Amino acid sequence: MKRLGLARGLEDALCRAVAAAGWQPVPVFLSRLEATRTVPPMAHPDAVLLLSPSAARFALLPPGVPCLVQGEATGAALAATGAGRTAQVSAEPRAEGLWALLRARFPEGGDFLLARGERSREYLETVAAGSPWRLHPWITHRERPLDPPPALPELEAVLALSPLQAELLGPRSAGMLRFGWGERTGRAFRKAGYPVQGCCAPEAAALQRMLSAPDVQTLS
Repeated sequence: MKRLGLARGLEDALCRAVAAAGWQPVPVFLSRLEATRTVPPMAHPDAVLLLSPSAARFALLPPGVPCLVQGEATGAALAATGAGRTAQVSAEPRAEGLWALLRARFPEGGDFLLARGERSREYLETVAAGSPWRLHPWITHRERPLDPPPALPELEAVLALSPLQAELLGPRSAGMLRFGWGERTGRAFRKAGYPVQGCCAPEAAALQRMLSAPDVQTLS
C-alpha cells in the first residue's frame, strides 16, 4: 500500500478519505497554525462569516452575533469550541457557498466580519466589493513553518493542504507523487518548479475520488 503524507492526524476525516481510497495516510507536519489574537475590526457586525475550521477555533467571537460558516467541517469545529454557538452552514463547502448563504440570509446586505487565515484566496472580498454586503476582513490565524523542519518519513506521495505546505514539501518530495488540496495549492507547487499529479476540490469526498481514480492508482 502506498504511503501518503499529509498534515492531519489519523482520526481526521481526510485521513479516512485517504485510507478509503486505498492509500496509507501518514501524518506529516512541516508547519503549524497560530492565533493572531487580534480584536475584531468592528464591534457590532450583523453576522460573522467563518471561512474554515481554523477560523472557528481561533476567532474571538463577539457575543450574541450570528455565525455563517463554510461547510459542515467548519460548523463542527465551531461546535467543538464549547462556546454554545449555533451557526448556519453553507450547502457548498467553499467560499462560493458561503457567499450564496450570506445573500440568502441577509438579502438587504449589511456589515459582516469575515474571519479568515492570513493567506486566504480573498474570493469573498472580491465578489462583495461595491455590493450591499460590506465585508470587514479579520485575520484570526496564520500558518508558520516549523523551525527546524522535521525529516519526512518514507513516503510514496505527499498531499499539500495549503500553498505554504506546497512550498515546504516541494523541495523535500523528490521521487514522490505530489497532490494539492485545491487549485491554489497546486499552483504553489508548480510555481516553485514541482509538478503535481493531481489537485482536488477542498472536500474529503473529492480527495477520495482523486486518489481512487485509475490513472492515479497506476502511478508509481
